[in-house]
Amino acid sequence: MSAIVLRPAALTDIDAITAIYRDAVLHGTATYELTPPDAREMQARFQAITNQRYPYIVAEDAGGTVLGYAYASAFRTRPAYRWFCEDSIYLSPEAKGKRVGTQLLQRLVELTTELGFRQMVAVIGGADHAPSIKLHERAGFRHIGVLEGSGFKFGRWIDTVLMQLPLGEGKDTLPDEAAYPGTLYGG
Repeated sequence: MSAIVLRPAALTDIDAITAIYRDAVLHGTATYELTPPDAREMQARFQAITNQRYPYIVAEDAGGTVLGYAYASAFRTRPAYRWFCEDSIYLSPEAKGKRVGTQLLQRLVELTTELGFRQMVAVIGGADHAPSIKLHERAGFRHIGVLEGSGFKFGRWIDTVLMQLPLGEGKDTLPDEAAYPGTLYGG
């Protein structure tokens, strides 16, 4: 695979993002959605995330084809969670196994750390989703739990794996309230 370019996602990427997510909905357990959303819904989700100043990035090949995307978002919307974010990464079928996910996750960790977040959680659909689990382990995430039988898709129960990564100084120091990274809570 040729060089990968990582850049902020744009509205012009919505069709590619929608196609990648559609494949994930129809063929995988990374998401527990059962019906793929259309481009209009994906655009609304994109805008909701970026309007709150969370990073949303894409990986594209030298020809400009979007191979995958990643974003951070709120894990929960209660104010005490404001320093804690969740990562999401989706790859096109042709990008899987080619370290595109690694590059996306590394950059997402950098961006969220720069923004002042202190913890990142990965909520992985499927205890048997080895590629995603290994990706997060290589990035330094540690296993923090499993929600057994939390999803039902493709005629079977699916466990959800939770993994966590401290960002920056993690919980070792108090956050700078004036520098809160998101806008969910008026920051």
